[in-house]
Amino acid sequence: MSGGFTTMDKDKQKEIASKGGHAVSQNREHMASIGRKGGEAVSRNRQHMAEIGRRGGQISGARKGSAKSPASTDESGTV
Repeated sequence: MSGGFTTMDKDKQKEIASKGGHAVSQNREHMASIGRKGGEAVSRNRQHMAEIGRRGGQISGARKGSAKSPASTDESGTV
């Protein structure tokens, strides 16, 4: 068994690597299309999307330190 890619001639490695780069650029639009379809399928679930929005708002608020706390009351229970 040969040593594989790392033992190949440097020019052969470059040739193989460039083929991979070309394949990626040709499939970019195809992959974007797949991502859009997945996003559309997920967004149809309104309950799921609402939960995602709630979590995002809670995290965002916590980061800003603006998480709302109940109003302070004195001993008599008045504000």
